[in-house]
Amino acid sequence: MTARSTPQPTRLPVTVRAFTQRLSPTPRGARLARHLALNQLDAWGIPHGTDVSDAVAVIVAELAANAVTHGRVPGRDFELRLSLVAGSVRVEVSDTRAEPPLPPGPGAVREPLPLEEGGRGLVLVHALAARWEVVDREPPPGKTVRAEVDVPGWLGIVKRCPA
Repeated sequence: MTARSTPQPTRLPVTVRAFTQRLSPTPRGARLARHLALNQLDAWGIPHGTDVSDAVAVIVAELAANAVTHGRVPGRDFELRLSLVAGSVRVEVSDTRAEPPLPPGPGAVREPLPLEEGGRGLVLVHALAARWEVVDREPPPGKTVRAEVDVPGWLGIVKRCPA
């Protein structure tokens, strides 16, 4: 007696496109992170000015500014990673500062008071990202803030753009 083979469902790759860049922990490095992210999305078939591109631009700008302002360690860069994964664009910004306080996670972000000068960055990330989290950086030391923006019709984008 032989066992009948059961058809296996087609598995989609977890990550279909990836981009990584280390940047200087300066305001110029934070601005460059945003520009690089927008150019990479455009190369992947997500044009400038779309909802996804605009959301990713704000998220990268806020996370890079936080890495430069709150996560800066002299002599150590921060890292921007973008991934086009099944159904979304994943943005990861890592810095090497391991000392507390860590940024609040998704359930702990509070709305700033109207006259407060700061505290709006993670509120924007929370509003624009479908999912986000704060995790330990791999390799240590440091932390990574990871956010995902859903991409409608992502499979068509993957099929059109070159690897």
